[in-house]
Amino acid sequence: MQDWLKSRSLLFSQIFVVFFALLLLSLDLGCVPIVRWFAALRGMGDTSRRGFLVVLLLCSVFGWVLLFAMWRLLGNLRRAQVFTVQNIRLLRTVSLCCAAASLFCVAGCFFYLPFLLAVAAAGFMALIVRIVENVFQKALDMKNELDLTI
Repeated sequence: MQDWLKSRSLLFSQIFVVFFALLLLSLDLGCVPIVRWFAALRGMGDTSRRGFLVVLLLCSVFGWVLLFAMWRLLGNLRRAQVFTVQNIRLLRTVSLCCAAASLFCVAGCFFYLPFLLAVAAAGFMALIVRIVENVFQKALDMKNELDLTI
């Protein structure tokens, strides 16, 4: 059972990346009517509604970049390419996308205060991925040093 889970872990991760890409596509396609409905429900003015929409669309751009980087990272892992410069760059891209989304959500707080939840979530995720990136960098340095000693 454990071996089956190990062998399928990357596949499940790739399925989830596709799932989140489909969710993001749905949000992108339905963003304007959803925001219009939500703004009417909350009694938001035109400026707040437009600001809300701009923040969502800007975050969507970073979402697509993040999903693409995750897809490439998972592909590298499937090919047993783990501690590589490319993977470190991909992890940095994911971290920067999370940080950028967090910053845009800070701006979104001027239009809708509950964006603070997204600020915290995206910022925390940027921190976690940045730490993993640093671990990968340290492992790559150690691997390169070991390669020189053999």
